[in-house]
Amino acid sequence: MFNIKNNKITLTRGDSMAAEIALTTGEGDPYEPQEGDTIRFVLKSERMNPSRSAYMDRVPLIEKPIATSDMTLRLVPGDTKKLPFGNYCYDIEITFADGYVDTFINNEEFILAPEVD
Repeated sequence: MFNIKNNKITLTRGDSMAAEIALTTGEGDPYEPQEGDTIRFVLKSERMNPSRSAYMDRVPLIEKPIATSDMTLRLVPGDTKKLPFGNYCYDIEITFADGYVDTFINNEEFILAPEVD
């Protein structure tokens, strides 16, 4: 099971997730990805501490492309099955065809909840 509220994601460890992602322009209109745009989701183990300039885990625990054709973030059981329960953080960014990068969901909470086996 998963739940998303105000960009905070709660997912039961080892479960599947398929969540539609929405983008808007600066004017608030829906943005339709163009040919050459790429979108990716990145999960790290903890939020950045303001006194540090980097996360402790420099390599993402999960990095997934989001297909621009259906704008759906998909996680499969193997993505989270071996991760410890707890709080993580994530970003979702788009790289436009011209190389411009916009992290449109930044440093948001991701809770990996226990499952009952």
